[in-house]
Amino acid sequence: MSTSPAPAAPAPAKRENLWLNLLCNIAIPTVVLMKFSGERTLGPVGGLIVALAFPVGYGVSDFWRRRRANFISIIGFVSVLVSGGLGLMKVGGWGFAVKEAVMPSIIGAMVLISMRTKRPLVRELLYNDQVINVPKVDAALAERGNRAEFELLLVRASYWLAGSFLVSAVLNFSLARYLLRGTPGTEEFNGQLGQMHLWSWPVIVLPTMGITIYALWQLLQGIEALTGLEFEAIFHAPPKKKEAGDDSGPAAS
Repeated sequence: MSTSPAPAAPAPAKRENLWLNLLCNIAIPTVVLMKFSGERTLGPVGGLIVALAFPVGYGVSDFWRRRRANFISIIGFVSVLVSGGLGLMKVGGWGFAVKEAVMPSIIGAMVLISMRTKRPLVRELLYNDQVINVPKVDAALAERGNRAEFELLLVRASYWLAGSFLVSAVLNFSLARYLLRGTPGTEEFNGQLGQMHLWSWPVIVLPTMGITIYALWQLLQGIEALTGLEFEAIFHAPPKKKEAGDDSGPAAS
């Protein structure tokens, strides 16, 4: 008697293309704002609209392709739209500086507030099943009776994560106030916006990423100690490569 084949495992979520992300969100908008916002090219307003179209278009297409959005992506999408609105309304550097500080501050506040909910954001941002083998870790924690200690570990990681967004808010505000000195709605101002996008990586992203990586490292070290799992076992195993000539189909009767 033949047995029915086991149900196929769900397809893994498609990974985001990092280089395409950087190209559409940083490189192209920077070049457009700095080189194509003059009166002889796109003009200040046209240059701003074209520059903002790339990160907006990327966000929509990436969601359509992967059918997945996360909290940070939504905040980034809203930030781009707000930037476009401020630019079209010809708001000056002070308004942009406030906006640049408010967005990461909101995320940091949400991280802290979510600690009192059933689904803290640290689980979405650091302890998520995309990378960590959550069922295996949870089972090991239950077996050792270390669930309470693990929840305290998540609280500490949440504070580090919120702190990284606070640092981002301060650096965002300072960078915008330093660079955005031109008259809104001019080629000069658009060029300064391009410089702000360009400098945001070394000045803002790298320090905050360093804090986030440290928070993740502390979380992983704590998981290793509380579960007794080897470091590699905390993560999902890479998919096995199918060998040549391997026929996984049902045997002929």
